[in-house]
Amino acid sequence: MTLVIRGAKPYGEGDPVDLLIRDGVIAEIGNGLEADEVIEADGLVALPGFVDLHTHLREPGREDTETIETGSRAAALGGYTAVFAMANTDPVADNAVIVEHVWRRGQEVGLVDVHPVGAVTVGLKGEKLAELGTMAKAGVRIFSDDGLCVADPLIMRRALEYTKALGVVIAQHAEEPRLTVGAQAHEGETAARLGLTGWPAVAEESIVARDCLLALHAGAKLHVCHVSTEGTAEVLRWAKGRGTQVSAEVTPHHLLLDDDRLNTYDPVNKVNPPLRTANDAKSLRAALADGTVDCVATDHAPHAHQDKDCEWSAARPGMLGLQTALPIVVATMVEPGLLDWRGVARVMSERPAEIAGLPDQGRPIAVGEPANLTLVDPAGRWTVHGADLASIAANTPYEGMELPGTVVATLLRGEVTARDGKAVR
Repeated sequence: MTLVIRGAKPYGEGDPVDLLIRDGVIAEIGNGLEADEVIEADGLVALPGFVDLHTHLREPGREDTETIETGSRAAALGGYTAVFAMANTDPVADNAVIVEHVWRRGQEVGLVDVHPVGAVTVGLKGEKLAELGTMAKAGVRIFSDDGLCVADPLIMRRALEYTKALGVVIAQHAEEPRLTVGAQAHEGETAARLGLTGWPAVAEESIVARDCLLALHAGAKLHVCHVSTEGTAEVLRWAKGRGTQVSAEVTPHHLLLDDDRLNTYDPVNKVNPPLRTANDAKSLRAALADGTVDCVATDHAPHAHQDKDCEWSAARPGMLGLQTALPIVVATMVEPGLLDWRGVARVMSERPAEIAGLPDQGRPIAVGEPANLTLVDPAGRWTVHGADLASIAANTPYEGMELPGTVVATLLRGEVTARDGKAVR
């Protein structure tokens, strides 16, 4: 079985070409190519399939909000070919049994490669290292207590030293817990006016600075989750300048939204870390453009209706992100001229794959490379409705917003997983 993508522009550059796919790889690039199946791609941009380093698929434990199947469907519709499922499930993914279950379920669904993230500490309690070596042997590439910070510097140092030997990465949720007790919103004018307990930027920045020093001392790799402040970007520039092996991600919502959204008291806007100021968002866009922040990660966080449709203080933090990530990157980075389409490939595919050590993702669009591809209509626009998204939950902060850029098709190793707004299964 062969397939040809006819008339696409790889990275949005040059003249349209045909991509012939055979046995899961790009077999030929040219014009007038023929195959058993044809995808007409006139006017479409071809990009390497996206890689998300930060998703919450909620299985096992909260299948009422998301499953590996529904989350994979949302990922494929968003242009993703690989996602990393965070460890804060129930039970916690702190042992080989759970991570192997997540990997196996992802393979059974078959829409995206679902890579399990292993917990750094047992039960996410921050007291004792989890079975990092056993999980690494089971294929885990990233370890994180996301949702909670590895706050103890000794535990964090030991984790970095251990993962250096294993050749894997620690992804830190940077939040000094003693500075965020009872915190509900970014510490600033908006929180003060609304009567919400403030969440200081330094709670994030201090942990990032500490962990960059620990990583440099250990010679280990550190990844910083969901960077949200201008100060964190400055710390990252300083650390990278010293040769620290640190990478960082920013979420789409921290690129687009700011704490003005809190004026409605709608908990759909409650997220961890919180929405910051408009100046923080502007600085993060610049940091993503210049490479200080390496990539975009969704922090896709589905929540049940009862966990969001309540008073602000009782609401769970988090929002959906897989299907809206690309359009928000287009709106915040491409349309203002901060990134071109090759830049989009860098921050949504190539760098995430490099950080995670995925040899078959984020590859160039070239003959002999795996056919993990996303076809994007740069002129397309669509209106977001949570009820229409593939996730079980519907907690999107973009309800009713018209966004630019649509994913027309996604291919995983040459197999179409989503096309024209529908997953293949």
